[in-house]
Amino acid sequence: MENITDQVGALVDETKKFAQTSVELYKLKAIDKSADIISTLAARLAVILFAILFILMVNIGISLWVGEMMGKNYLGFLIVSGFYAIGGIVFYAMRNRWIKSSVRNSIIEQALS
Repeated sequence: MENITDQVGALVDETKKFAQTSVELYKLKAIDKSADIISTLAARLAVILFAILFILMVNIGISLWVGEMMGKNYLGFLIVSGFYAIGGIVFYAMRNRWIKSSVRNSIIEQALS
């Protein structure tokens, strides 16, 4: 009888260790996924920042060039900003299809992989 009690006690101890190990494993997996998602977002934000700076400089150059062609610099900036206003309206109208779904799919894909 004492042998069975010892075996049950050992089984309970092993079950506790297994449960603790499982909880720790899930914590580590969650930390790994979180770190992966955050590092991917940070890398993308860095690329986006450099792209924005590049586009900004190109647009200033285009604005100055168009302004020189028109005879007044402010006209070049107005024309370029008008193109951006049109693009912004189109982008706003299509934001759910272009941005929301692609970001959602990307996050889900990274979280499940």
